[in-house]
Amino acid sequence: MKNQGSSYLRELIRILVRDLGILEKSDTSCCGVTISQCHAIVEIGRSEEISLNELAKTLNLDKSTMSRTINNLVKSGLVIREMHPEDRRYVTIKLTDGGMDTFKNIESRMKEYYKNIFQSIPDNKREQVLESLKLLTEAVNKNKCC
Repeated sequence: MKNQGSSYLRELIRILVRDLGILEKSDTSCCGVTISQCHAIVEIGRSEEISLNELAKTLNLDKSTMSRTINNLVKSGLVIREMHPEDRRYVTIKLTDGGMDTFKNIESRMKEYYKNIFQSIPDNKREQVLESLKLLTEAVNKNKCC
């Protein structure tokens, strides 16, 4: 039964990830940017300013992958990268005005999208779903994979 439960959990998460489009690699999958760029823009927008290292850690990516993502966002004019005047290894990332517009667009669309999903859950099950997702998130964080 225990093994069956974990297999079913894996299958449900696999379907959820697929249905939410998390695996989508298209350049236009998230308001005109890639999914990884979308996640970076959201984290930068929410923090207003973040170091490259902090962003990589938050998104659970290695620094070189994060650097490539940021390079593409800089080329697109959505973010600016600033070096610390005394420590050139410390890089600060901020959104440009265009990046801020993209951030607001993403946040607005995602708010509406998840509002519709939430409203599709029966009223008497909403708190249960939220509590279960919180427990799942905590369990995932305690048991990092590969």
